[in-house]
Amino acid sequence: MTVISVPTDFNAEDLYVDLRPIVGHALFLKCEGFNFAGSIKLKAATEMVAAAEWNGILKPGSVLVESSSGNLGVALSILAASKGYGFLCVTDARCNLSARRFMEAMGGQVHIIAEPAAEGGLLGARIAHVRALCAADDRYVWLNQYTNGDNWKAHYRTTAPAIARRFPRLDVLFVGAGTTGTLMGCARYFRELHRQVRVVAVDSVGSVTFGGEPGRRMIPGLGTSVRPALLDESYVDDLVFVEEADTVRACHRLARRGFLFGGSTGTVVSGAVKWLARHEGQDLTAVAIAPDLGERYLDTIYQTNWLHALYGEDVLDPDELAADLRSV
Repeated sequence: MTVISVPTDFNAEDLYVDLRPIVGHALFLKCEGFNFAGSIKLKAATEMVAAAEWNGILKPGSVLVESSSGNLGVALSILAASKGYGFLCVTDARCNLSARRFMEAMGGQVHIIAEPAAEGGLLGARIAHVRALCAADDRYVWLNQYTNGDNWKAHYRTTAPAIARRFPRLDVLFVGAGTTGTLMGCARYFRELHRQVRVVAVDSVGSVTFGGEPGRRMIPGLGTSVRPALLDESYVDDLVFVEEADTVRACHRLARRGFLFGGSTGTVVSGAVKWLARHEGQDLTAVAIAPDLGERYLDTIYQTNWLHALYGEDVLDPDELAADLRSV
């Protein structure tokens, strides 16, 4: 029996889905959504808050403020509620309604930015709004997930060692790139461990993280419109870009097998399958990190009208969905 007193005491660290029957490759999906925040972001939030408390930045009466597309905001709202801090999330219209309602249920506030900045898009505008809030009221504490080293340290200390323990002969690790905290923490760990693990970053088409052209991105989570300060490309061995339509198809194909995952996970799985298909014939053991679950995407990725309006009526071709992920 597991008994906890605070929400951060529970996280299913060692849960993997064997995707070989679905994708035809030795690919294991590390599920990071089975905690009270529903995503991997609870790890980074916990590490950043603990460091801020240790350094005396967070104290009674503080109000946490953060720019987030959803999942980190949810995680911070849980921590703020459990520790007695205020919380304000600055986001934009791409943030799922369920995530916004979750943060409000925890007692947090949500500010939605509608107009993109001339440089940096909606993310740039969100960050500018956070800076203005902090300048106007010294109660606000911005942990800044985009530059905070405790973001990647959370995964250096937890996520990567957990994978190494379960897969001592791991060949390749697929990690989605958002703030790049998970990516950098895992990549640094395996590089310093002197193991021949190839770290492959998975990014969304339209993201500028790795120098790509900015473009429309409607699915929150992975990708950025401002290059993350945490990113050090020297730790990344390979890179895969995924179209949002492929993210949608991957999510629906997994759902047809009973696994309801979120958009970030669909992107990572799609990218992993594409990469493994290009390396067919090699006897590789591969792990992909699934950052989130799918419940918060029921009104978007899993809603037909939303999909058809953005990606066309053929985005979910019935014949394709009847096939497995080998066709991704």
